[in-house]
Amino acid sequence: MIELYNNLVHEPLLNVLILFYNTIAFQNFGLAIIFLTIFIRIILYPLFQKNVRHQNEMQKLQPKIRKAQEAHKGNREKQAQVTMELYKEHNVKPFSGILILLVQMPVIIALFQIAQSSFTPETFAELYSFVKAPIDLNTSFLGLINLKESSIVGNNFIVLILAALAQYFQAKLSLPPQKPGHEVSRAEKIGRQMVFITPGFTIVVLAGLPATVALYWLTTSLVTIIQQKVINKKIKREHGELGNIREKNN
Repeated sequence: MIELYNNLVHEPLLNVLILFYNTIAFQNFGLAIIFLTIFIRIILYPLFQKNVRHQNEMQKLQPKIRKAQEAHKGNREKQAQVTMELYKEHNVKPFSGILILLVQMPVIIALFQIAQSSFTPETFAELYSFVKAPIDLNTSFLGLINLKESSIVGNNFIVLILAALAQYFQAKLSLPPQKPGHEVSRAEKIGRQMVFITPGFTIVVLAGLPATVALYWLTTSLVTIIQQKVINKKIKREHGELGNIREKNN
């Protein structure tokens, strides 16, 4: 299992990181982390797009779920059964959003291990034949942040706070717009509370990790915000085109 993780996650990430460091990042470790993060988000884009579409379908399904639960008030077993039937009927997978988090966990672990390494000849022994080992790898970013050190040390705290703020805006963007007179369900209330809880959780998690991971987290959140906006516009345009087709058919 460890060998599989090394071959599929750790070694490829290390090689891509060093490749970026030697080329488009101009031997700037922080830029290399940013380019690596963007590269990962591009690979994960199809999965992320599918996840956003599922969330959109779940939001549209909420009125039906509330109606079904009201019809079986007091019978939690029946409420759960009816809710799962609605999910199945509309081909909605409620836990699909967890998948993209699970996919990113090995990446975060690998980045932590890379940040903790001393970048010795033993570390660079994992490089592919076409990737040149840097003579002296500088882990500073903008001359202010040492990405090998903890996220709460010195100027590294800046990246930590920015990562938490980006997480806040990312979570806020994923919420459905509130309509006047709309009754907020319990699930929606929890979702809106999580907008404020998630940034605090981000700070707690990243505080004990190298600033490398915090920079990855910050860049991931910023790229996710852009991708979410693009997908939301695409979904809105598709719904508009679908509405026009229905009007013509009527």
